[in-house]
Amino acid sequence: MPLDAFLAPDVLMQRIAEAAEYLRSRAGLTADPDPQTDPEFGIILGTGLGGLVAEMNVETEVPYDEIPHFPVSTVESHRGRLLFGTLEGRRVVAMQGRFHYYEGYSLQEVVFPVRVMARVGIQRLFVSNAAGSLNPDIEKGHLMVLRDHINLLPDSPFRGPHPDALGPRFPDLFEAYEPAMVQKALDYAKQQGIACHAGVYVVVQGPQLETVAEYDYLHRIGGDAVGMSTVPEALAARQLGLPVFAVSVITDMGYPPALVEPVTLADVIAIAGEAEPKMTAILKALVAQA
Repeated sequence: MPLDAFLAPDVLMQRIAEAAEYLRSRAGLTADPDPQTDPEFGIILGTGLGGLVAEMNVETEVPYDEIPHFPVSTVESHRGRLLFGTLEGRRVVAMQGRFHYYEGYSLQEVVFPVRVMARVGIQRLFVSNAAGSLNPDIEKGHLMVLRDHINLLPDSPFRGPHPDALGPRFPDLFEAYEPAMVQKALDYAKQQGIACHAGVYVVVQGPQLETVAEYDYLHRIGGDAVGMSTVPEALAARQLGLPVFAVSVITDMGYPPALVEPVTLADVIAIAGEAEPKMTAILKALVAQA
């Protein structure tokens, strides 16, 4: 059953608990939280960025449509599976496919999996996405680690009745993305010769891509890259007190105007797939060092 736009706090918490209980059972975890066996890291893989799964030792695979109250992916390249296993010897749970506001889901539905993963025990959240560049120094095929964001979505996952168990109703976003992990990622990328930048990510509703004038506007307000995801999940994680690391694979150029070209979803997936191994290397290094 899909989530309503607003749920009574007790109903929302009950649904989170039911989904988490089901996943704990499917993954062979104890009924009660156990830091010795629960996943340490939650990972959300974006458009064309599912290759990290090949690096995992996958122990349990759960399709989204089997998880109580979970949304279902409707976008090409999003497989729609929750995977439990290990990466670099550390326990992880990975979403192979995410949910977007433009699919028709409420933001409460978009962030539901983050809240469930937190209930299953994750201590950090890693998020990836494909994005368009708003900075001429950040080129196609480069990576951009999020140091901050500008939220242009027309809603918030915190609007409506608020369950106190999810954290403060007015969470502070002074350091929305953990500075230490940002620096570790940049240092590792430099050591490995990976083109990687730190920048500001602008999230928009989509699903249409931006006009040339819109790209110019987003650049002028301080954006380095633009996409349609990541920020809602980061907000939910920060409300829960989870550190967040997020990285964009740059798949097209939106600035300067002379570099803007027509782009298709197939183009985005192809370029993301080419750059994905570099992103995977950084995420593996962060997991190993955390």
